[in-house]
Amino acid sequence: MGTHFPESLPTPRTPAGREGLEALLSQPRSALVGLDFDGTLAPIVADPEQARAHPDAVPALAALAPKVAAVAVITGRPAEIAVRYGGFAGVPGLDHLVVLGHYGAERWDAATGEITAPPPHPGIAAVRAELPAVIEAAGARGTWIEDKGHAVAVHTRRADDPQATFESLRAPLTDLATRHALIVEPGRLVLELRPPGMDKGVALREYAREIGAGAVLYAGDDLGDIPAFAAVEKLRAEGTPGLLVCSGSEEVTELAERSDLVVNGPEEVVRLLRTLAELSAP
Repeated sequence: MGTHFPESLPTPRTPAGREGLEALLSQPRSALVGLDFDGTLAPIVADPEQARAHPDAVPALAALAPKVAAVAVITGRPAEIAVRYGGFAGVPGLDHLVVLGHYGAERWDAATGEITAPPPHPGIAAVRAELPAVIEAAGARGTWIEDKGHAVAVHTRRADDPQATFESLRAPLTDLATRHALIVEPGRLVLELRPPGMDKGVALREYAREIGAGAVLYAGDDLGDIPAFAAVEKLRAEGTPGLLVCSGSEEVTELAERSDLVVNGPEEVVRLLRTLAELSAP
């Protein structure tokens, strides 16, 4: 394509990405903007309970949301936690925002402030009870267990050797998950035990279908975002333009290699969203 984008916008490196960006700018009213939370809207921190959206994220989203069909924050966190850490509740201009928590198992709508969610998988309670003993038996010191309600995550970022601890836990946590009909989802120094059939790709595709999205942007930073990238690639193959954005991370190169555009973390993701809001057709 010979499209020339404004200097304020980075140019996607792929033809499909350039087509996606052009569709987002020319037809924003039918566009879905999908975003991961941790590492994309919020900087990665050692303690997941201290994660908060970049201070400019909500103003950028409030400027963009009225111009597009919808903004969806898709996260493995519980929806209520993502809403609280993101500061999304009660913000003028965010009526078109939803938070799809637990990889889409939960949904919070800004327009109503309500959360809908199914009951937790029975295996989660069993894993929650057995997990401390499994970690102790593996000698994995310095880990942090995050109870997400519909999932349980083990973080190794605070261990003396985070990567070695991460690798040492892969097998025992996979065995534990398998015994209780769960799966293990690896991420950036985190292993999450959760029910099968829940992923960001399913959540993104189902929501895009629900709203009849005519173009899709998805931005993420971690292995858990790969299914969402695959969903956008499938939508593109079916004729829906899409743009894949990696919130640049040296820890996860696979996502960067599959993206149309790599930006340097949440600060630049927010700058991209703000620029899209400024340039989108009225």
